[in-house]
Amino acid sequence: MKIGEILVKMGAATAPQIQQALALQKERGGIRLGAILIEQGVVTSEQVAQALSQQSGLEYVPLKHTKIPTNVIELVPREVAEAKTLIPLARENGAVKVAVADPYDIATLDELRFRLNLDILPVLSSPEEIRHSITNNYGVSEESIEDLTQMEGANAVELRDESEEAGAGEEGEDAPVIRLVTWIIAEAVKNRASDIHIEPFEKRIRIRYRIDGVCHEIEQIKPPKRLQASILSRIKIMAKMQIEEKRKPQDGQIKMNLMSRNLDLRVSVIPGTWGESVVMRILEKQSFLMGLPHLGFLDNDYQKFHATIKRPNGIILVCGPTGSGKTTTLNAALSELNRPDVKIITAEDPVEYHISGINQSQVNESIGLTFARIIRAMLRQAPNIIMIGEIRDAETAEAAIEAALTGHLVFSTIHTNDAPSAVTRLIDMGIKPFLVGSSIQAIMGQRLVRVICEHCKESYLPSDKEYFAMGLNPEEVAGKPLYRGRGCSECSDSGYKGRKGIFELMLMNRRLREMAMNKTPTPELRKEARNSGMSSLREDGIRKVLMGMTTMDEINRETHIDMAGS
Repeated sequence: MKIGEILVKMGAATAPQIQQALALQKERGGIRLGAILIEQGVVTSEQVAQALSQQSGLEYVPLKHTKIPTNVIELVPREVAEAKTLIPLARENGAVKVAVADPYDIATLDELRFRLNLDILPVLSSPEEIRHSITNNYGVSEESIEDLTQMEGANAVELRDESEEAGAGEEGEDAPVIRLVTWIIAEAVKNRASDIHIEPFEKRIRIRYRIDGVCHEIEQIKPPKRLQASILSRIKIMAKMQIEEKRKPQDGQIKMNLMSRNLDLRVSVIPGTWGESVVMRILEKQSFLMGLPHLGFLDNDYQKFHATIKRPNGIILVCGPTGSGKTTTLNAALSELNRPDVKIITAEDPVEYHISGINQSQVNESIGLTFARIIRAMLRQAPNIIMIGEIRDAETAEAAIEAALTGHLVFSTIHTNDAPSAVTRLIDMGIKPFLVGSSIQAIMGQRLVRVICEHCKESYLPSDKEYFAMGLNPEEVAGKPLYRGRGCSECSDSGYKGRKGIFELMLMNRRLREMAMNKTPTPELRKEARNSGMSSLREDGIRKVLMGMTTMDEINRETHIDMAGS
């Protein structure tokens, strides 16, 4: 059947429309019927591709949401893919599946077969889909910046910045850069990134996403150096920063609606050797809250922590470096305690996740609204539970202890590497040791480790060396497999997808309180805590390795071997 007949049969066009297009084809000569029908708006390029699929017998494959593995994309150079309007999709049984726009271009398929020395399995897609997929998978090149108008990431994504300034100038010479910045953010959201890093160097701009706690350079996004100033200006406008100020660090905020999700981006700009470096932290305005059971606790630690947060008063601290999930843990605990008969007030900087039923206050140090000032004000509102985003100084620590000693349950975070170090840190801030020992109920250290991807998870038998590195006797676990991820399209070939916590929970008992009051050094506090039943971060991690949740490489990345055994 002819293409026109197939389109009529499909219901995409009428017979008169086909006749009119055929007459126009005779006048113009050399132009395909499908191209004329698309130009007239009678059919879409996808409908023409589906008709060609029926005519040629090749499978039609829509490419809109197809993610192609890097090792497959590398088989065909970009210039070949662009010149011939094709893209490799997968490698299967010694052959390469390739999406083509013209099913009858046998010469191109033969050339590709000769170039790759592999069999070619052609499938059909529309030229537009193939071109968009080339940009998405090979990257945004200088030549393809102008094509962003048609790209799925910039065209189908709804972007609404809540400032009039950010929405200005959507057309004209700045439009491609506006769409490029939109696309960079859209790709970050689709890839589950927590941060976007835009870093200028002498001859290039590097864009990285932090995914599951690890930075990945995004090969698909390589904007030319000449666009550096335009990209930075666009971000500054969206974040309501001073565009002309390039000598000082600046902080800002972008509120936007992207892919039907309300996002809040915290933007930081600092001067560098080759230009200003930008980091955008992505937060969802909707409360994305994990419940306590989903944080990664093993049963014993979960029961202990759950019982601890039910206490009527005292301080519960969560410690760890930046990005270790402390705020997520505190929000999960507050959600567990959030009931109509309980009043909860928080002081945060910033308020990352909004929780229904909880009074949340934003620190604003520029007007003197510090953590300590909010705490003293909130005590007059008779709360049952207080959450302080972070104990940074003696004034905040004293206010927290005062609240705990007057009958309130106080949650907070502190930046120390492990749980016992938090006691020493508070004393070093200038807090009296007897106040530290009497007010703290529990301290929990934590880290986040990547979880093995369930789509490519496989078992293997480790060597004796690996077991020794875990502190295990190979004879005790002989034949027990460990797990790892091979890498697949679901996890971007990393072998990991998502993160869970590893924890060490130090519950304060009479002996530990006495040691705190006597300013006992951290190693001795840790030894006593271990004797009292605390598992170290590394021990908790190793248990999760043996359960098949994560890998030893992840545990080694986040913890260290304590040679003293304490």
